[in-house]
Amino acid sequence: MKANVTFKWLPFLLLAFCFLIPAVASAAPPQDGSVSQRPVQAFDIGAGKVVKSVPNNKEFQAYAINWLGSVTGLAPQAKPEDKCGYVFRIPLKEPAMVKAGTASVRTSDVFLFYCPDKPQVLLIFDENRKPFLLTFKADTKPFLKQMGL
Repeated sequence: MKANVTFKWLPFLLLAFCFLIPAVASAAPPQDGSVSQRPVQAFDIGAGKVVKSVPNNKEFQAYAINWLGSVTGLAPQAKPEDKCGYVFRIPLKEPAMVKAGTASVRTSDVFLFYCPDKPQVLLIFDENRKPFLLTFKADTKPFLKQMGL
């Protein structure tokens, strides 16, 4: 099965690439139990900007790994809502291998597209920055509650 990323996804892929720009971080190691200097971020699609940035900790890492472990396949026909919901970015402490259709993909970031009442989709990039849209079955409610959005 081959991912079919069409031009309708171009604005959202560009948005995701903006998230990939590393956050400016101090040289001091984190003191709050966070696992990475790169924070978890929430981008409000309607507002067109990052609305929340929180320290990346073991709990967020566990959410992302759980989502990746529950991938059910590629989502080539998924269509994002233009002005609905959020895109969350969770940088991974360690790159993870994900089974995406017939391919195994190594990724360092997980993007969750969330729109109430619509199927949630994950976006990951391989080492060559090729995008993969994924369906998954894990519960995101605890993550959303922790993000407070």
